[in-house]
Amino acid sequence: MTTERDAPPTIADEREMLRTHLDFHRSTLEVKCEGLTDEELRRPSMPPSTLSLLGLVRHMAEVERAWFRRVVDAQDIPLVWSDDFDFQRAYDTTGADTAEAFAAWRNEIEHSRRIEQAAESLDLVARERRKGYDVSLRMVMLHMIHEYARHNGHADFLREGIDGTTGV
Repeated sequence: MTTERDAPPTIADEREMLRTHLDFHRSTLEVKCEGLTDEELRRPSMPPSTLSLLGLVRHMAEVERAWFRRVVDAQDIPLVWSDDFDFQRAYDTTGADTAEAFAAWRNEIEHSRRIEQAAESLDLVARERRKGYDVSLRMVMLHMIHEYARHNGHADFLREGIDGTTGV
C-alpha cells in the first residue's frame, strides 16, 4: 500500500487549512511506517526508551480518541491502552498486534473526521473534564497538528535508524 499524501493548500479558509494540515500529518505517520515488518515497527529507539513506530501509532490512536471522542463529542468511553491516562503506556508494544493497532488508529481518525465535519463551527466549545477547562474545536485541531508534527519528527529518526530512509 502506498499512502497518498497531498500537500495542504497554501491558501484556504481556516477550517480547510486546519483539516488538510491535520490530514497531511496523519498521512506522514502512515508513510513513515510503510513497508516495515512487525519487528521493525516495534524496534525501540534506544534504551531506556520504549518509543517505536508502532508505539507512536498506538499513542496517536489514544490522542485522537481522547480529544475528538472524549472531549469534543463528550463520549464517555475508555481509552484503549492508557486506562490511567498515562499516554506513554501506548508506547509499550510488548505483545501488541500490529494490524489491531493500525486498525484502531485508522478507526479513531475516521471518528475524528466525522466529529469535526459535524461541528457547525471551529468555535464549538467542549469541556476537558479531567483538567476542568474549556477548549474550542479550533484549539483541538491545532493541538493535534502540533502532536502529529512533533511525533512525526520522532518517526523520522526511528525510520532512519531502521533502514536509513529519510525525507519521506
